[in-house]
Amino acid sequence: MMTPAELAAYIDHTALKPDVTTAQIDALCAEAASHGFKSVCVNSIHVPRAAKALAGSGVLVCTVVGFPLGASPSVVKVAETEWAIAQGATEIDMMISVGDLIDGHLDAVRADIAAVKAACGDLCLKVILETCLLTGSQIATGCHLAKEAGADFVKTSTGFSSGGATIEAISIMRKTVGPEMGVKASGGVSTTEDALAMIAAGASRIGASKSLAIIGA
Repeated sequence: MMTPAELAAYIDHTALKPDVTTAQIDALCAEAASHGFKSVCVNSIHVPRAAKALAGSGVLVCTVVGFPLGASPSVVKVAETEWAIAQGATEIDMMISVGDLIDGHLDAVRADIAAVKAACGDLCLKVILETCLLTGSQIATGCHLAKEAGADFVKTSTGFSSGGATIEAISIMRKTVGPEMGVKASGGVSTTEDALAMIAAGASRIGASKSLAIIGA
């Protein structure tokens, strides 16, 4: 078991729905600062507000790029990344082109990730695979490509497709990337038991909109 504070340090406190309001972003940031969540994860339009609200708090500002489909050109993902960082984002969660991975266009997937990582520099890049759309072998391949491209994390899901994080996917991801990369479980993690099971399977970060329930707040 973990204390609420220990568990909170794993969590990216998330609000990515299209109807999120500025009042909800303000509440998200206040909750993150109060409970010690690792970051807030917001759509890029909300980065300036979140960065201002969390300045000096120690809470990171994470945003998503190419989200939720991943089906935009690398140059667009790079531009979005650069803008978000300029506005105060300190972590980037990018969505890959799932179709390219399934089609076996591995050089294109690797190059896409590498381009965004170059834009991130030393900042943390998490690569979303959308594991519910992939076979176990494809999940492993996506992890290898992310590692080769210099990413810092692999992440299961957007939360906008047909499924979220599973123990099986997390186990494959951790086995593939080894101990040096992060693994983020995101999508459908809504209870303390869910979060602890994902961590036991190899997750080093949890993405959740039900963060308060997870820590029992």
